[in-house]
Amino acid sequence: MQGMQIRRYATAAAMLVFAASVAGAQGRGRGDDHGDHGDHGDHTPPGQAKKEEVSQAEQQRRIAEEQQRQSDYQRRLDAQVRAAQAQTARIQAQQHAQAQLAAHQQYIQQLQQQQAAARAARNYNTDPYVRAPLMYRFRENGTYHETTQYGADALRSAVNNGYASGYNQGRADRQDGASSNYRRSFAYQDANYGYNGSYIGESDYNYYFRQGFQRGYTDGYNSTTRYGQYNNGSASILSNILSGILGLTNIPH
Repeated sequence: MQGMQIRRYATAAAMLVFAASVAGAQGRGRGDDHGDHGDHGDHTPPGQAKKEEVSQAEQQRRIAEEQQRQSDYQRRLDAQVRAAQAQTARIQAQQHAQAQLAAHQQYIQQLQQQQAAARAARNYNTDPYVRAPLMYRFRENGTYHETTQYGADALRSAVNNGYASGYNQGRADRQDGASSNYRRSFAYQDANYGYNGSYIGESDYNYYFRQGFQRGYTDGYNSTTRYGQYNNGSASILSNILSGILGLTNIPH
């Protein structure tokens, strides 16, 4: 009789232990589903890459690069404005060059606006470019370069600004009865309209500006829309032409 009581107590104790373990497991399950904020490792969803962070060393390198790039650009821009103003006298000396003169004077005004903007103080520490990851690769003259989203946007602006400037110059040359020659234009030689000295090198901007300029000049001189469109006094390059010129590709991560 005593042995039977002992077995009943043991069985009851075992059932209590089992019930406690089940309750604990359920409690842990509820905690995981509803607010357990402990760090349990990598929470990146499957199939998605982690967002890359730019190191402090890279951020400082970019800040120094931007400061130097801006300083160099301001000096060059000042020199180019003086050269453009000198070119004005040569155009004025030509006969039947009124439309060319108007286009050239408009370009000077644009450069002068860029001069004022370039002199404005900038806080590089708060510029999102400094921390932006590299996202795109582009090819220029057989060499590959990598850039951020901000750099890619600057490259697109270079092509589109070049097209608009080239279109105006081509149309002006045709109106004045001048021969078709985009290379003689000061705007093509300078290739800095729209550049602000940031995110990409000046030579990169110049290269892609001229790519757009050539196509804009062709459309403007021939009154065609092969490479772009002209609406309400504004010329812009077609998106597929722009994409083909840049050839931007995503950097795999």
